[in-house]
Formats: sequence, structure tokens, C-alpha cells
Amino acid sequence: MKARFAVAVLLTGLLAGFVLAQPKMKIAVIPKGTTHIFWKSVEAGARQAGKELGVEIIWKGPLKENDRAQQIAIVEQFVTEGVTGIVLAPLDNTALQRPVAEAMEKKIPVVIFDSGLKGEPGKDYVSFVATDNKKGGKLGGDHLAKLLGGKGNVVLLRYQVGSASTMEREEGFLEGIRKVGGLRITVDNRFSGATAGEAKTASMNIVDKLKEANGVFCPNESSTFGMLLALRQMNLAGKVRFVGFDTSPPLIEALQSGEIDALVAQDPTLMGYQGVKTLVAKLQGKEVPKTIDTGVRLITRDNLNTPEIKKLLGN
Repeated sequence: MKARFAVAVLLTGLLAGFVLAQPKMKIAVIPKGTTHIFWKSVEAGARQAGKELGVEIIWKGPLKENDRAQQIAIVEQFVTEGVTGIVLAPLDNTALQRPVAEAMEKKIPVVIFDSGLKGEPGKDYVSFVATDNKKGGKLGGDHLAKLLGGKGNVVLLRYQVGSASTMEREEGFLEGIRKVGGLRITVDNRFSGATAGEAKTASMNIVDKLKEANGVFCPNESSTFGMLLALRQMNLAGKVRFVGFDTSPPLIEALQSGEIDALVAQDPTLMGYQGVKTLVAKLQGKEVPKTIDTGVRLITRDNLNTPEIKKLLGN
């Protein structure tokens, strides 16, 4: 009896040692880019979740948000290295399908966040954690239509082909504008490119249309800031009604000064947090939702200082 008890104690100790010796989960979080303020907020949320859950967060993404080849190479690198799981914001909803499928085949689960990937959540990848982008675009369109009193010329500066999140925002915006009979969309086929500098150049290239415009909409941080810079250079800032997307400090300052009328706000910190949390739950064998909506808000000068918006902005 004593011998059996001793063996049981020994086995328990060995099992406890095995559990303690298990390697720490390594979660690779791959954004679309690494320069915009938006992604720095996503990183903060991901690292907070990693700290709470006791997992290692490896943050790596392409420098610019148009480098599909680099993002694919980063995914492939992490698959080769054998990370425990991947949280990915795809630059292109088609180009990233193959590397994600390869990761899943090698039992490296992938959570998609921010921007969609063609395929079925829960089957082709674990889950989709994001803003309701079409709703966000429609919020922007409805508000701009209201600001313009239902009449006038409207310019849409798009982001880039293949970016599912911004394409949905653009679609939602156009839906909101087109239902108002007195509004005329004069530009909807120009793309800003991946940086604020490129967006400024794209905006300057339609200077004649902007001079005739009553309202403008841009679907992400870099396109909004680039348009703002162009409007300033044309001496149109504050004269053309302007609704943008995302909430970097320069954009909030422009909202406060009247150069921007409203900003559609996501919750990037929550997005990063939920992306990691969802992946870890899946790795632990738990059931996870196929889609998670991290919310969207319209920020104006009227609600900028409310407790809800201050919390969203981290103030």
C-alpha cells in the first residue's frame, strides 16, 4: 500500500513537472502595416491580452500597407518557425488565402482580424474579429448627407484594391449617399494608396473636383490624413464638409479645429485584445464565435468630450 502511494506521489510530481515544463504559447500577430497609429493601438491590445493570458506575443508586419509579398512572406516565416497560432489582418482578401490555408493544414490556427479574407470563418480560419465596416461607412454617409442638407457634390477617395475592410466602408458610404436624391457623387473611382503622402498626391490630382465639392469622405487613417493635407494646401480645409475614418491625434485635432466634421471610430485596442483572446481560447479547446464585432462609433465635436468617447480614445 505504501509502495503504491509512493508511486502515485511520484507520478503526480512528474506530471506536475511536465505541465510546468510545457513551452509558452507563441502567438504571432501580423498587422497590415506598422506605421499608422491604428496599428500601434492594435499592438497594445494584443500585448495586454498576451500579458493576461501568459502567452508570448510576436508582433511583425510589413512596413507599408501595400506590400502583399512581404506580408505573405511573414506568414510563411511564422508557419516554418512553428508558432502556436497566428492573428492576421490580411492586406488582400484573396492573396493571403493560400498562406492561411497552409498554416491551418499544419495545425497552426489563424484568427483573421480587422479586414476580411475570402473563406468561411470557423472552417477556413478560426474566427473573424473586426468592426462592422459596412455599418461604419454607412454612418459616415448618413452623417455627411445630413451635414449637406441632402444636396450637393460629393467626393469619395477610396483606399486600395483588395482591402476588404475599406471596400466595405466605401460600399456602406455609397449606400448612405445614394439613397438621398439631391446628392451627386462626382468622384468614386480614385484610390489613395497606402500612405498619407500618396493620399495627398491622389487628392491633389483631383483638385478641380474638390473645388466643386460640398462634401468628402475617406475610409481609413492614411487616406483621411492625406486628404486633410491636400485640403489645407488648397485652402479648402474647413470649407468642404469632411467625414473621415479612424482617430489618430492629428485627425482628432483637425476635428476640434473644424477642419474635419466627423470621424468614424473603430476600437483597435479591443480588436487586438479580442484577436489574441479568441485564438488562445481555441488553442485551449474552447468553442469560439465565428465572428466578433468590436463596435463602431461616429465622433463629432458635440460628443468628443463625452465619457464614452473619451474612453474609446484612451483619455
